[in-house]
Amino acid sequence: MKVLVTGGAGYIGSHTVAELQKQNIEVVVFDNLICGHKEAVTCPLIVGDLLKKDEIKKVFKENKFDGVIHFAAYALAGESMKEPAKYFENNLQGGLNLLEAMREGEVNKIVFSSTCAIYGYPDKLPVIEEESKKPVSVYGESKLMFETILRWYDQLFGIKNVCLRYFNASGDSLDGSIGEDHKPETHIIPIAMQAALGQREKFSIFGEDYNTPDGTCIRDYIHVLDLASAHIKALDYLSKEGESNYFNVGTGQGYSNKEILNMVKEVTGVDFPVEVGPRREGDPDAIFADSSKAKTVLGWEPKHSDLKTIIESAWKWHKSHPKGYSS
Repeated sequence: MKVLVTGGAGYIGSHTVAELQKQNIEVVVFDNLICGHKEAVTCPLIVGDLLKKDEIKKVFKENKFDGVIHFAAYALAGESMKEPAKYFENNLQGGLNLLEAMREGEVNKIVFSSTCAIYGYPDKLPVIEEESKKPVSVYGESKLMFETILRWYDQLFGIKNVCLRYFNASGDSLDGSIGEDHKPETHIIPIAMQAALGQREKFSIFGEDYNTPDGTCIRDYIHVLDLASAHIKALDYLSKEGESNYFNVGTGQGYSNKEILNMVKEVTGVDFPVEVGPRREGDPDAIFADSSKAKTVLGWEPKHSDLKTIIESAWKWHKSHPKGYSS
């Protein structure tokens, strides 16, 4: 099997590529390296832009793929509210260019990296796939819109898709070889690691007056290796003539910001200072997944997503790569 992975030099993409290679699946990565890192890729890497039709069409003319895993996207909810055009153009037009290149290359299977952000503020917890879709960010809206585009491309052209709506990606490779390196960093665990390493004077929590037991937001943290596994399971499902489908990918277990910080302090042995700042716009009190559909249909199970394993793997990466891939 030969697979194209767009955005394969990014955080989740690079871990998925590594897991695909362990299963002797041939992989080609297409990435513009705006957010990704060439150091994270150990397979053929084509540096290109999905917004340039000719570049992605050339890839399909020169390769025969059995399927595509599509990660490439801008993914900062806050930024998306300030630069909506950037998000709609990249996440939608880039994806459309990919689908048209797939049509020309006669490739009819795609796994799409969607997000729990399509649900917005859920009415019920845990969140099931049929929960109403009310994105509260342009980022979430762009992902939901691309799910709709995929549905039409299946109906019109027979391109089968699996949309994986995942929750908070976290952790790093267990051997510390690849990991999370965003600039700027916006995720709680790597920011806490920076505080533990002395790269930040303190950690700032966005509010502690939420309707949760300790007043801080609760999220469902899923280890990046378990996300990688879900993508591979989804690809296998499509390769066995599975129909288009969509799945939540999470643990069903929520942890508060304070619980995360306490575990980081326990694992690192560093009692860094924590301050409480104002709420961040658009943050729901709590959100966690019902992933029973993925377990039943895909045979997927999270294996690395207990909180201590997540934090220990993150610490191993950040301690050995204090400046990320430039270390």
